[in-house]
Amino acid sequence: MRILIVNDDGIRSSGLISLARMAVELGEVWVAAPESQCSAMSHRISVFGAVGVQPEPDFPVNGVKAYSISGSPADCVKVALAYIMKERPDVVFSGINNGYNVGIDILYSGTVGAAMEALVNGIPAIAFSNRTNEDQRVSERYLLSVAKDLLAREISKHEIWNVNFPSCDPDAVKGILYGRIPAKKSYYETIYTPSDSDVIPGEPLPGAEEAAPADPRTEKAQASLLDIEQELRTAFDMEEKPAGPGQEVRKPGHVDLLLSSIVATEAEEGSDMQAVFDGYISIGKVRNTLLMP
Repeated sequence: MRILIVNDDGIRSSGLISLARMAVELGEVWVAAPESQCSAMSHRISVFGAVGVQPEPDFPVNGVKAYSISGSPADCVKVALAYIMKERPDVVFSGINNGYNVGIDILYSGTVGAAMEALVNGIPAIAFSNRTNEDQRVSERYLLSVAKDLLAREISKHEIWNVNFPSCDPDAVKGILYGRIPAKKSYYETIYTPSDSDVIPGEPLPGAEEAAPADPRTEKAQASLLDIEQELRTAFDMEEKPAGPGQEVRKPGHVDLLLSSIVATEAEEGSDMQAVFDGYISIGKVRNTLLMP
């Protein structure tokens, strides 16, 4: 079996490495992962400029051919199929994501977006997620058996498997619940707080500490846009705030909003979210309606 592994947390993610270690027990493994943190990119792809491809000979799993890609998770699948791999994979594994992919958050998930790109190309896919990759005890014990089980099961050509592992002692796992439907709410509720606030509620989203640094090319582009904006303000006599040395000119009313999140603690019965809350491994299907007959 030929397996392509992708993710949205980046080539150095511990979840990606764990998934690759499991996959080598099933067949030939290739990895194509973003060079940096790319969470919540959904099915975004690159359409302008260039996408960089970098071999990763020091990838910490023996026998795996690994590459980092400068684009999105879906780009990783597209580039792997078009350029890296000489033969198509039999399956795409996406993850293991650092954070649950349950409920409405599935819509934003780069992990799920990469799996959906596999479907677009007629390749079956499975998305795997932990509550946090700092605690992989459950996934480490059950990942291989779950993968083997799902590979043996039939699934529609317009659906992927979506697997979420609970965060608990492996001996406390109550079992596996299949047919879980996405909860009708977000697990991560985003909180927007003005940067001058004394209190920042919530916690950073998983992977926030690994977010990519600013690209110098992007900074130059932003500087050019600021010059244009300044010219427009002058042309229309727009009032603006004075800028100090090295500071950007801001329009009146500008505010920087800091992002944090509050996680859900309950959801409707039968949902993927409630399954992991109750200590079960949650397995459900996510459908790409555009591919349906």
